[in-house]
Amino acid sequence: MKPSCLLLAVLLSLLSCHASADEALAAKMRALFTMADVDHNSALSTEEQAHAVEFVKKTYGEQWSRQIEGMLSRSAMPGKGVTSEGWLKQVGEYTRPVEKRTEKIAMRDGIKLATDIYLPHGEGRFPVILARTPYNRIKHHESAPGFAAGGYAFVNQDMRGRYESEGENIPFIGCGWGEHQDGVDTIEWIKKQPWCNGSIATIGGSAGGITQNLLAGAAPAGLRAQFILVAPADMYSDVSYIGSAFRKADVENWTQGNKFDPKALDIHRAHPSYDDYWRANDTHTRFALMNVPAVNVGGWFDMFAQGTIDQFIGRQHQGGEGSKGTQKLVMGPWHHGIGKMPAGELTFPNASRVPAKYDPVRWFEHYLGGIDNGVEKEPAVAYYVMGDTSTPGAPGNEWRYANDWPIPAKETSFYLTAEKQVVLQAPEQAAPFHEYTFDPANPCPTMGGQNLTIARGTMDQRRVESREDAVVFTSEALDKPVEITGRLWAKIFVSSSAADTDLSVRICDVYPDGRSMLMAEGIQRLRYRKSREKPEVLKPGQIEEVTVDCWSTSLVINTGHRVRVMITSSNFPRFDVNPGTGQPWSEEGEKVKQTNRIYCDAEHPSRLIVPVVGVAADAE
Repeated sequence: MKPSCLLLAVLLSLLSCHASADEALAAKMRALFTMADVDHNSALSTEEQAHAVEFVKKTYGEQWSRQIEGMLSRSAMPGKGVTSEGWLKQVGEYTRPVEKRTEKIAMRDGIKLATDIYLPHGEGRFPVILARTPYNRIKHHESAPGFAAGGYAFVNQDMRGRYESEGENIPFIGCGWGEHQDGVDTIEWIKKQPWCNGSIATIGGSAGGITQNLLAGAAPAGLRAQFILVAPADMYSDVSYIGSAFRKADVENWTQGNKFDPKALDIHRAHPSYDDYWRANDTHTRFALMNVPAVNVGGWFDMFAQGTIDQFIGRQHQGGEGSKGTQKLVMGPWHHGIGKMPAGELTFPNASRVPAKYDPVRWFEHYLGGIDNGVEKEPAVAYYVMGDTSTPGAPGNEWRYANDWPIPAKETSFYLTAEKQVVLQAPEQAAPFHEYTFDPANPCPTMGGQNLTIARGTMDQRRVESREDAVVFTSEALDKPVEITGRLWAKIFVSSSAADTDLSVRICDVYPDGRSMLMAEGIQRLRYRKSREKPEVLKPGQIEEVTVDCWSTSLVINTGHRVRVMITSSNFPRFDVNPGTGQPWSEEGEKVKQTNRIYCDAEHPSRLIVPVVGVAADAE
């Protein structure tokens, strides 16, 4: 890359992250002029400007090419092109520090929330972007100056009970449609301000995405669009109780590490079943009321992966006017850090950012600024198909696009056998079962996966596959690539000696060198096998078919690779340990060993249900 192009790449990389307008950015923008001035005449000709704009368009998308084009246009002088003096003036204007002011906004119950407002330079009414955070608005304001410089008022707020905001310090207590509706009240306050033109959008990831989903369920007037990263739809089944097993490490570490009131963790533990508490925070119940377009960004290894997909599907197909048919979904090969590589122990190429056509600036340009940039016509779904990261030219490892989700796929059964194989043929006769004993005092360790506060992403599972309480099934080496894109389910026939046990399923892509890389996983607490609302203990020794939701993925398993399935009864500390008694875990409570049997015969065909797609699918 030429030095001039490298400098421009660095500059636009900063811009695309909405970096704060500081002296470092100003210095790079000043240097850009010198590098772009190829004939060294202290002026940029029309041709030199056009080349710069075209490079930006190809590399970073239309929104940033328009930003540079606009700056060049404002710098131009009749008959002289863009002079050094004019460019320096424009750079100074663009990077001039944005002033911030702080308000304490009263909610409907009188509680006041600390809120920072960043306004563009000059007078007028502006579209507004709102972010709400439990992580301290003063430390998490990185995008505010960039958006303000782009002509948006940016409002950044500490959630109820957090940092300088008043109220009870319980996560998301005022984010939805319940007694406290802090997001709704904040939007009502913004609409009344002289600097607001009436068009408001929201942005944020993780907790900042959860509050957006809950806000959408309240359907506030004035909300026009949302940009949501790594956020769930259902606070029970996506967050705290996966398969009704308590998500121990992340819930405990997050609530305690962020210094929420200890009562917050007690509340989670006090509601092991899906009940009215969880229903009041489940956006599935509110899709029909949602009325705004949103971009939903997630990762295959993210802790909220399936929730992100479900949020898109619910809004896209069940949403009200303004929501139905206007949603976008972006799923990359990421854990909770969008664009971060490696994703555990594998590095996927061309995955360092959200595709430019789904950039938040472009989204807000259209829905807040009224610019006809075509963003609403982009494919509804962008998804990254993972592949073999060790073999050059292996299929997969690319972005693809679709008009809906899930994409067409053939649900295919991969059967587990008495010989510990994974095969396509259903068993035709009786066969012995696989038996293991799970001891709650010795749970199977977590090795990566869809986590937040502990090691995350895809990791080699061989260290745990040799455990005596693990049953491992492996296919023959594939003679051709197989693409799996969509949601995976395990249908396992099981019996137990105990009143309760867990089925933990890990699905791996086994490389020719022996690495067993975790690609999908699930767990099911068996007393909730029939209903997440009403637990029912097991009858010892009775065979039952249990469904384990292994969430979704998109992966091409390459020629020479194998498919592996590991079944055990724990995944600790990702999930709490099942004591086997039919009661929730407690340190003082009784624990019993659980002798479990997995059946793989003609009458009890344990299997995976896998969405198989032809590998010749068109890629963009």
